[in-house]
Amino acid sequence: MLSKQILLLPGPTPVPPRIVQAMAAPAINHRGPEFKELLTEVNQGLQEVFCTKGEVIVLTCSGTGGMEAAVANFLEPGDKALIVTIGAFGGRFIKICQAFGVEAEIMAFPYGQAADPNRLAERLAEDKNKTIKAILLQHNETSTGVLNDVRALSQARGDHPALLIVDSISGLAAAELQTDAWDLDVVIAGSQKALMLPPGLAVLSINERAWRVAEKCANKRYYLDLLAARKSKDKGQTPYTPAVSLLFGLRESLKMLQEETLAGSQARHALMRDMVRAGIKALGLELLAADEVASPSVTAVKVPAGIKPKDIITPLREKYGVVVAGGQGDVKDSVFRIGHLGYVLPTDILAGLAALEMVLDELGLVRAEGVAVAAAQKVLRKTG
Repeated sequence: MLSKQILLLPGPTPVPPRIVQAMAAPAINHRGPEFKELLTEVNQGLQEVFCTKGEVIVLTCSGTGGMEAAVANFLEPGDKALIVTIGAFGGRFIKICQAFGVEAEIMAFPYGQAADPNRLAERLAEDKNKTIKAILLQHNETSTGVLNDVRALSQARGDHPALLIVDSISGLAAAELQTDAWDLDVVIAGSQKALMLPPGLAVLSINERAWRVAEKCANKRYYLDLLAARKSKDKGQTPYTPAVSLLFGLRESLKMLQEETLAGSQARHALMRDMVRAGIKALGLELLAADEVASPSVTAVKVPAGIKPKDIITPLREKYGVVVAGGQGDVKDSVFRIGHLGYVLPTDILAGLAALEMVLDELGLVRAEGVAVAAAQKVLRKTG
């Protein structure tokens, strides 16, 4: 029997056929002129997506590798980092800092809530001796489906000299992000999210202020040494063997984003979010995040009392071929997550909601057929 899956995950996300075809290109010499041309074209395209004139560095690693590179290159053992956490990936920053001997001061907000810029401003105002060297936070918290107001959080720094390091792995190209205009020092992204690629690339946008810090940083690093990456980039190379096939795919992804426009990509992700949330509300299920802070990348849905996330996730996958994610961190056992990130279209959302209705009906939780799909269709029709 033929089988097909609809991936509604917060990553990895579906890969468009154009990108799959691009990645099948013959191998080239990663020390040759063809690769230099490829890397130059990719870097220019990434600057447009990051909305920056600063340097962009591509690493062959996962998004977590990008997070580790941000810690290892801009913070030294004994330095203090203020980690503004709203979920599981804020927790990952904490663990990375601890692994590198960086003191992690934690400003935690409840799962499902966004970070409060006023609290950040108050804490930085208290730091009279400027002991906080960097602020680490998420643009989009994948574990909770919450979007932070990064612009307001950046403004909350005032004149404090701490670097602002932003994990936008699941936010870039899905939600607005203005690296230069918002004065973001370091921004991290990953290939397997809105860039519509398989996992394997991390990208960091780094401004001149951050580079000056990196040049003085005495922390240990080797493979993730950003100074080495910048030096090689000036020659049109990478310091170590890159994932050439993924870079071919990234070049095609950037072309697709140029065709759709960055604003168009962000609007599409917002539409997918609104369709999902309308459908979930029509089913009478509770959402973890409020509308005001809802992520355009992923939606966390609370499971009804008396059942577990797997009671929904497993039949969705095994009976209907719709793949959604479980919870993480503090909400691991109380939510499931519907991704609407990357190469996802309205028809994917409608199919996913229809399958969810059937699963909930089989569990005896929903009896009104078609309500979720109808609610999502209503949102779609409003877009014209």
